[in-house]
Amino acid sequence: MFAKVARLFTIKSRFEAYIVIYALAVGAVERGHVYLTQYPGWGGKLLFLACTGAVFMAGGKMLDALAYARNLH
Repeated sequence: MFAKVARLFTIKSRFEAYIVIYALAVGAVERGHVYLTQYPGWGGKLLFLACTGAVFMAGGKMLDALAYARNLH
């Protein structure tokens, strides 16, 4: 039973990875917007860039992991 539930949370295709990356990006931009209002100036802009940069790194890792898993099979 646990394996069936765990399978729901497994990214199996590039399309699913892109959907997750999009959701991460929307959340990061929203968080970055809050940072821009809380910390006006360079501090807010740097925190905004850190939020969006993290999405690029996580997205790249997800796509690399899918390619790695595909090569194993």
